[in-house]
Amino acid sequence: MDGGGVFGVWSEHASTISLHILNPEDTNESLHEIPLERGDGDIWTASDDRLQRGIKYTLRAQGPQGPRHAFQPERNLLDPYAKGLVRESPRDYHCVAVSRDFDWEGVEKPGTALSESIIYEAHLRGLTRINPNIPEEIRGSYAALGHPATIDYLTRLGITAVELLPIQSFISEPRLVNLGLINYWGYNTINFFTPHMRYASEGNRAKGPEAMLIELKSAIRELHRAGIEVIMDVVYNHTAEGGQKGLTYSYRGLDNSNYYRQDDAGNYHDTTGCGNSLDFGRPMVQRLMLDSLRYWVDEFQIDGFRFDLAATIARDESNHFTPKHPSLVGMQEDPIISSAKLIVEPWDVGMGGWQTGNFPPGFPEWNDRFRDSVRKFWLEDVATYRSSGNHHNGVQELAGRISGSQDIVSEGSPLGSVNFITAHDGFTLWDLVSYNVKHNSANGESGRDGSNNNLSFNHGHEGETSNPSINYQRRKAARNLMGSLLLSAGVPMITAGDERLKTQGGNNNAYCQDNIITWQNWDAESHRDDFFSTVAHLNKLRRQYPALRPRDFTKAEPATPQHDQMLWFSVRGDEMTIEDWHYSERRTLQRLSYHLMNDGTLQGLLLTINGTEAVKNVRLPKPEGVTSFELLWDSALELSPRKPLVFAAGANLRMVETSMQLFLVR
Repeated sequence: MDGGGVFGVWSEHASTISLHILNPEDTNESLHEIPLERGDGDIWTASDDRLQRGIKYTLRAQGPQGPRHAFQPERNLLDPYAKGLVRESPRDYHCVAVSRDFDWEGVEKPGTALSESIIYEAHLRGLTRINPNIPEEIRGSYAALGHPATIDYLTRLGITAVELLPIQSFISEPRLVNLGLINYWGYNTINFFTPHMRYASEGNRAKGPEAMLIELKSAIRELHRAGIEVIMDVVYNHTAEGGQKGLTYSYRGLDNSNYYRQDDAGNYHDTTGCGNSLDFGRPMVQRLMLDSLRYWVDEFQIDGFRFDLAATIARDESNHFTPKHPSLVGMQEDPIISSAKLIVEPWDVGMGGWQTGNFPPGFPEWNDRFRDSVRKFWLEDVATYRSSGNHHNGVQELAGRISGSQDIVSEGSPLGSVNFITAHDGFTLWDLVSYNVKHNSANGESGRDGSNNNLSFNHGHEGETSNPSINYQRRKAARNLMGSLLLSAGVPMITAGDERLKTQGGNNNAYCQDNIITWQNWDAESHRDDFFSTVAHLNKLRRQYPALRPRDFTKAEPATPQHDQMLWFSVRGDEMTIEDWHYSERRTLQRLSYHLMNDGTLQGLLLTINGTEAVKNVRLPKPEGVTSFELLWDSALELSPRKPLVFAAGANLRMVETSMQLFLVR
């Protein structure tokens, strides 16, 4: 800016801090050293004419020695609030002062209601890396995300929001680099304000940080223009500086004692499994996160966040989780941050770390119980029956999940549950129905990494097969899983690639694989195209029928403007009995949902489920006022019905083994 600028950084324990303006031609050389002065609240500041747009700079800090401190006076440090970042080498970075100018062309955020959201979790690079409809020079970049081919694909699929795996600046752990691998997922943040440089197209990386910012903002603008929201997966629970002996880039060198949770002997208390945990018992750590969130919402027009290992950001001074934590309260009270969707992964790996259902209303939670219950019903129980002749579970647990998980998110509404079958970590949908065990040898950890509890079922053969019967069973199982997701109360999240039955070869922890293992598969194969059409059809049904997405918990009483009605029927067409609910071999269920439309009419949908590997003759219910049911979808079919099929109320329905059907009440 004209006349210079003002710079500030926080440190309680530093004795001196200086800002170094670097030689733009040789950033190893410091041209100017500007000393900072400690002010109120331990904010160190300087006002100087040389603080101009475009300068390259780093910080240096001195301070006391001791077990809780890690000052290195000669070490160049990154500004925690830097808006531009450049990587010189694996260990050397510098900051850049950038302009924030951008023309949004009047495009506004879509503002999609949470009740109408269908989230698509995607890796920005992997989604577009080999898409043949995108120019090769921009594939895998922010520009590719905003390319018409990507937007057309997402629009045809019918999602409302793309949830991007981390795009804040991150680095790879030294262990991975030594193995010739990288941190592909990005859960290793080095700076909370700057976009990841590698995701900018090559041309804009060469131009510098301002061009990268414009590229990302342009992609977000074009997604918004198409009505698609952008949600960021954010990692505020730890940083890329690792454990006590890790590399120092920023926070550790500025004030190790305050940024990281540790005891008086300097031992880190790690609740993340990543070497360190930021200490959210400290007000300035809370402020760092809130300032970062506000910046992304305001500057980049981000529509929401998914908080990785969110239990850590809600741990108090004693390292205990509290739903009244200032971090959570601060988000909800901030007028800018609270306008965004605030989705949490409600656990970490520390003591008392599993907190599903314990976050306050307003923080929709990843519902791992939904994932596990649906997998058990359609996969593990079927596998168990084949081997033992008995199922472990009946329909009670599944009914609780597809009706909104009220036993978990008892406060608020079904919208407190973000439902998912798969996510970035774990098997893909196709691998879930194709492998009994993980196959992670490519990760260089001798198969020690990745979960062993996958609740998967290979349907009689481990991995890919040409057996048509097994492949049909797998595709049907995949349709049952996807149908359970998209026809349930709550907020559904689809993992990118699942809509095209992508495989990772059984790798259930592909965090370090930047190759065809993780990239979206664009091969034109009929079974992939058919499954895409199925998912698009289910998304369309979800958007079309509000009875599939209740905003409040349903009741057995007639529907009102305040609540929908949900009734349950047995294979006999009568109301479920106590025995039906509790007997593990009762694996057939009918769910009738009613929604009161704005014009006063009732919209009704019937979902029938056969969870056995036997053909079932199901008697459709005959509630008062219902004459017939029109088939909208059948998981036994590769594609949705081509012409209307209508069944009379009370009629017998022949259900294919392990299948589900959706009907419109007439």
